[in-house]
Amino acid sequence: MAKIKITETVLRDAHQSLIATRMPSEVMEPILDTMDKVGYNAVECWGGATFDACLRFLKEDPWERLRMFRRHFKNTKLQMLFRGQNILGYNHYSDDVVEYFVQKSIANGIDVIRIFDCLNDIRNLETAVRATKKEGGHAQIAVSYTLGDAYTLEYWEKLAHDVEEMGADSLCIKDMAGLLLPYPTYELVKALKRGTKLPIEMHTHYTSGMASMAYMKAIEAGADIIDTASTPFALGTSQPSTEVMVKALEGTEYDTGLDLNLLIEISNYFQPYREECIKSGLMSTKVLGVNINTLKYQVPGGMLSNLISQLHQAGKDDQLQAVLEEVPKVRADFGEPPLVTPSSQIVGTQAVMNVLTGQRYKMVPKESHKLVAGEFGQTVKPMNPEVVDIILKGEKPITGRPADLLEPQLDRFKKECEKWVEQPEDVLSYALFPQVAKDFFEYREAQKSGIAVKQADKTNKAYPV
Repeated sequence: MAKIKITETVLRDAHQSLIATRMPSEVMEPILDTMDKVGYNAVECWGGATFDACLRFLKEDPWERLRMFRRHFKNTKLQMLFRGQNILGYNHYSDDVVEYFVQKSIANGIDVIRIFDCLNDIRNLETAVRATKKEGGHAQIAVSYTLGDAYTLEYWEKLAHDVEEMGADSLCIKDMAGLLLPYPTYELVKALKRGTKLPIEMHTHYTSGMASMAYMKAIEAGADIIDTASTPFALGTSQPSTEVMVKALEGTEYDTGLDLNLLIEISNYFQPYREECIKSGLMSTKVLGVNINTLKYQVPGGMLSNLISQLHQAGKDDQLQAVLEEVPKVRADFGEPPLVTPSSQIVGTQAVMNVLTGQRYKMVPKESHKLVAGEFGQTVKPMNPEVVDIILKGEKPITGRPADLLEPQLDRFKKECEKWVEQPEDVLSYALFPQVAKDFFEYREAQKSGIAVKQADKTNKAYPV
């Protein structure tokens, strides 16, 4: 048995999960050279919500952040999270935009692109995988883990086979809600290994308190890599602790071989920043403990906070229980999709609407319509035909790959933002978040002109994590 490899998440998912992606580059940079000495499998440092948060809240250029990482990590692979045809946004983009984004990500320093789709519709991953391979990157496909009648061990085994056939270099189980229990994890990894010879990476969150136990059973079943976070930004809605997992495996056949003293030095560096985050309220105690409701309702931590926020704004805090009970019903009506961005927000918002109006599907947000119309792809199970009729009103749903219906968009984006462009990558920032990018470009221009500008917002406001 080969030693277990570690992917460190403190520079991306750990702070996305605990402090709404608000860790600025100036906090990260002083420790990067030390982190480069560790020998991680990779450092996950980009993608996910970091791109949006850099532009929107921190007033940083995400591309410059990536180049900064690349300058410091001379011996370590850099990894990003990529939402398939959605890239890092919340809608589908045309193939030419996806290809250009992959090209620029790898050119600026990314080595490993973890690509997932919220419905596990692998047609939505094809373009990103092909583009990653073309640019010489490592294409890892992440399958979104969830529970339900359709998600049998045979389903996961076949999905693993399909992922390998597509040309992926590795496979990741993305357990965004922390639903994996120890013994089902063992069975799941065994099923995946029957379906593929690819390296298998495990990614989960500590939300339900099960993550470290799930990792140990995954390792016993043959998983190759686990995602962990430096201790000050571990646990709660983040990943298990890097140091704890390294120590737990020390002296066994799975020994990581990583230097615990070096890892503790990194942990000691982040500890004062953690204390600052707690003191300022940026790190809420709500995300630090175990939330057993995750297992009961299958609602990821970020989705739960969104539901609470929506109800609070409507003055209906007392309706949370009713909404939590409505979520699995809406999910079943919508074909049992995994609850991960953006499907988690869609199902959650529809559940809130159903409860607040007192009549199911009386109000239907446009995102629900898009999901039911097939604009995000194919769900694993058929949708409830009665609900489809209410929402689509006779309109025919899309059955093919949604991106096939999109005209090329890149040239239009280039024209729309040409007056702000200082680097080719600016076009992609604009393509994903037009208004946010425009505000950032104007901020950047004002800074260069010496005009007083609004400072970066490093507070933890409602944000889709």
